[in-house]
Amino acid sequence: MPTMCSHDGVNKAAFFKAIGKEYTKEEFEDLCFDFGIELDEDTSEDKRPVVDGVEVPAELKIEIGANRYDMLCFEGIAMNLNVFLGRQTMPTYSLKMPADGKIQTVTVKKETEQIRPYFSAAILRNIKFTKERYESFIALQDKLHQNLARQRTLVAIGTHDLDTIKGPFTYEALPPSQISFAPLNQTKTMNAEEMMTFYEKDKHLSRYLPIIRDSPVYPVIYDSNRTVLSMPPIINSNHSKITLDTTNVFIDITATDKTKLELVNHIIVAMFSEYCSEPFTIEPVEIISEHNSQSRRVPDVTPRTMPASAKYINSICGLSAPREELCNLLKRMCFTATPSPTSPDTLDVSIPITRADVLHQADIMEDVAIAYGFNNLPRQLIATTSFVAAQLPIAKLSDIIRDEARASGFVEVMPLILCSRDENYAWLNRPDDHRAITLQNPKTAEYQIVRTSLLPGLLKTLRENKRHPVPMKVFEVSDIAVKDESLERKSRNLRRFAAVWYGKSSGFEMVHGLLDRVMGMLRGAFVTREEGLEDIKGVEEAGKKGGMRYWIEAVEEPTFLPGHAAAIFLRLGAGGDGKEGSPVRIGTFGILHPTVLKHFQLPFPASTLELDVEVFL
Repeated sequence: MPTMCSHDGVNKAAFFKAIGKEYTKEEFEDLCFDFGIELDEDTSEDKRPVVDGVEVPAELKIEIGANRYDMLCFEGIAMNLNVFLGRQTMPTYSLKMPADGKIQTVTVKKETEQIRPYFSAAILRNIKFTKERYESFIALQDKLHQNLARQRTLVAIGTHDLDTIKGPFTYEALPPSQISFAPLNQTKTMNAEEMMTFYEKDKHLSRYLPIIRDSPVYPVIYDSNRTVLSMPPIINSNHSKITLDTTNVFIDITATDKTKLELVNHIIVAMFSEYCSEPFTIEPVEIISEHNSQSRRVPDVTPRTMPASAKYINSICGLSAPREELCNLLKRMCFTATPSPTSPDTLDVSIPITRADVLHQADIMEDVAIAYGFNNLPRQLIATTSFVAAQLPIAKLSDIIRDEARASGFVEVMPLILCSRDENYAWLNRPDDHRAITLQNPKTAEYQIVRTSLLPGLLKTLRENKRHPVPMKVFEVSDIAVKDESLERKSRNLRRFAAVWYGKSSGFEMVHGLLDRVMGMLRGAFVTREEGLEDIKGVEEAGKKGGMRYWIEAVEEPTFLPGHAAAIFLRLGAGGDGKEGSPVRIGTFGILHPTVLKHFQLPFPASTLELDVEVFL
């Protein structure tokens, strides 16, 4: 089940009117359950506030799947439930050319590649706003900005009264000193630099200023008279603001993510085109962007098509329904589906623009189960196959190493897996190898990447506990993560063991002793480098000399004090073919360089050990 997100609430009376029936609380909870959403609260039973002498209407607060962007507004929830209940069919969205045949155009300048390169637009012609519809229109934009658009970093939406501006339009990127207009709900004209200062203390807009503030150019949209429409992603112009009297709405959308750009466009026009004089029609806009081959007509409201296997759907749901019945079930979930004429097992499923959450036939299968009713699905016992639970080898090995480290007097800690790029590289005197997985939108500078070493977490733990008496001995057995383009997910986890001895003396012998204890437990024999590199002939002779040999070699690395660091090498014994593995470096130990200690605010020396665990499997 997807994660849930709360809806601000819909007017109870208006919503029940929209879905054609007055429900009791229990009846509506059952309806929500059947559809896969949840009634969070019904405020009709609470004491409601009075505003301007009028009691605030009762609301229904509904929780929906975090992937269902089409249900972030009153219109979306009502439409989906009406289709589910069979009260209406899924609307067919279409593009309607303007009466004069002249399509509005937006020319995207090449300079926008420096800041927000992608642009989309649409026009809702002859729309009829009421107070409720207008508030829902604005609220949907806010919700999209907060979740799908990642606080406007990925996508920003602007809406304008088309009758106050004149096309063709241009989307440009200019130095802030050259951008000047009166921002929304203001009468004073300011340039962009002044706006940044003006909105620094604004509770709502201040959070968005850093998105473009440090850029040499800011994005801006002009009409043919050089009247500013907006400066995305910060604020619209007061000149073109929409009101209850607006009848023609021009929607501009800028983005750093091309996929989410069109998705946001689809959601907005799908939800509010029903209020146009000709419902569910949208006027297209021509985007001219020759520099990046993105010239196109938007929005594209053509449904996507996807094949789905009837056998797959039936097997997962425990059904034996014919394809025609599956098609009827999908109709309740806003799809159009027909049995494929070319395959006896395939359904040709048409996915509307509102259902961007459908990525795989597994999503179609889930909607079939919802339409059929989860409580109606056949219940059956699983096959009587016996299974014995067993610990994964890597987990078992990790536990063994933990036991040895604890027996040596070290205390296990569990730091966060995220750290800053400086902590992972610069503070350890290591060059950035670009293997770290970077968070796209980190909350703070402290959580920029997934660690590629366990040392930053251990040293930060010592820093936060440096008032405790020394020596302190800590260790961790956990995962790091690195990029790996050869894998589908483009990354992989690696299990590591690391330990730090921190005190008034170096404690070098402590981590060396810990290494020997762990390797002894793993039945590794300590040998000289020459003995380690020597090939052992034959399985029998290899068994006599031990199946695993390790040795250490002095290394010079900037993380450690010169002349006080060693690399750990391992050679595995012969396998069934009598051939030994090649020597491999599995870790490093040594005394940390004083600059590393200074970065982590540690006044005493520290010795560290870090070891690859997976090589022993």
